[in-house]
Amino acid sequence: MKIQRIESFCTGDVGFVRVTTDDGAFGWGQVSTYHADISALVLHRQVAPWVLGQDAVDIDALVDRVCECEHKFPGSHLYRAIGGIDTALWDLRGRLEGKPVCALLGGTPRPLRAYASSMKRDITPEQEAARFAALRERHGFDSFKFRVGAEYGHDRDEWPGRTEAIVPAIRRALGPDATLLVDANSAFSPARAIQVGHLLQDHGVVHYEEPCPYWELEQTRQVREALALDVTGGEQDNYLPLWKHMIEMRAVDVVQPDVCYMGGIARTLRVARMAQAAGLPCTPHSANLSMVTLFTMHLLGAIPNAGPYLELSIEGPDYYPWQEGLFVESPYGVHNGQVRIPEAPGWGVEIQPEWLARAAHCVSERV
Repeated sequence: MKIQRIESFCTGDVGFVRVTTDDGAFGWGQVSTYHADISALVLHRQVAPWVLGQDAVDIDALVDRVCECEHKFPGSHLYRAIGGIDTALWDLRGRLEGKPVCALLGGTPRPLRAYASSMKRDITPEQEAARFAALRERHGFDSFKFRVGAEYGHDRDEWPGRTEAIVPAIRRALGPDATLLVDANSAFSPARAIQVGHLLQDHGVVHYEEPCPYWELEQTRQVREALALDVTGGEQDNYLPLWKHMIEMRAVDVVQPDVCYMGGIARTLRVARMAQAAGLPCTPHSANLSMVTLFTMHLLGAIPNAGPYLELSIEGPDYYPWQEGLFVESPYGVHNGQVRIPEAPGWGVEIQPEWLARAAHCVSERV
């Protein structure tokens, strides 16, 4: 079964990929969001030539082939493009075998506890607290993540005093039983990160994400060693030797690879297995409601070192207008604070035909 055709359907932020074999079997995947049109160009120019005509079953070997053939380009857009092939082939295999991807990976579809993940900093502590309380009432969430500091802020806050205000405000509003997580998005120097970390600990926050510039692994480790709560990171990282170094040096307590940034399921599984061998949990980054969160759901249902929850973005069309109308039926319904891994074959979702009709379409085909 050889790969015959690779199609991309793309807007500026979302790029779906359909891979078809010479016997007509097909599967749907996705290049990474954000500048997806660039990743789609890389897909057709630098990935498709090494993939067309190859065996569609051995996904690991295919991914490695592209990385080796494009060894001069070991960068983000290459992996973001490879992910479109990887994820489409997992869907194709699931459709052929009549199994969800979770089962192909050795797991069983089940409900997953989700945490309500806020992307906003331009929101007051009182507004964020009220938003979380409403989501708990409506959907049963018991876990919530909010933002502290300013993104890559060099110790600046989004506005003076916001971090010191929002942490106690969220705890007061949600009470002692809510699980609280924060994301600093590389905001702080080690000294300031540790100071903020003590504030977080005092209010029972359990997860402190990317406190220092993410590439400064020694700084992150310094923060981890100074605090009792979990210091987490890795969402931006896609280079496997760097992951090996990060895990061996214990820079973080929890690894957070992003399936689409990593280049798909096969490469993300390698990170999860490295973490498992080191005794570290894996709670992947999945910060929007394109297919990346669906990929993460199937992954969490299968890996033995899955973290206790799934990241589920709570942002709507005011923040992510491009999330609207992607699927025939959304896989992200929340009941009692949980989402359920689809049991249908493959990813268990179908792309909305109307969205496909509006997207830019490009084809690479085996002659």
